[in-house]
Amino acid sequence: MTREPPHPDADLTPLAGSATDVAPLGRQTVKPAHELTADEDTDVADWDRVAALAEFRALLAAKIKFIVPATVFFVAYYFALPVLVGYAPQWMARKVFGVVNVAYLFALSQFFMAWILALLYVRAAGRFDAMARAVLARVAPKKR
Repeated sequence: MTREPPHPDADLTPLAGSATDVAPLGRQTVKPAHELTADEDTDVADWDRVAALAEFRALLAAKIKFIVPATVFFVAYYFALPVLVGYAPQWMARKVFGVVNVAYLFALSQFFMAWILALLYVRAAGRFDAMARAVLARVAPKKR
């Protein structure tokens, strides 16, 4: 059984491509929401209305109030070790007990600092989620 070559004008995508948003390649089911293109998504939000909501602005302010200081603290704490090793080597080399010096303890403390920041963020994210649900409740279409 020989296979005939495709017609020169035929779409070769099904033979050479993979499933994409643009070429669904014979999909028989409805696309999931995350695969819809902007033209196909009919349930779009009125983002100007959302941005004007006091609840949405409060959500953004709360996120910025947590994320910016946490990020600045993390970056400063993270870069403090190499800076201190470079500019205060005698202090960082000071032995605390046995062969363990201040630099080792500082490096170890960075793990704890990251875990504590992650824990604080998880707690704050719970508040952010509650605020986001309030925004969604305001903009969600009314069920009849």
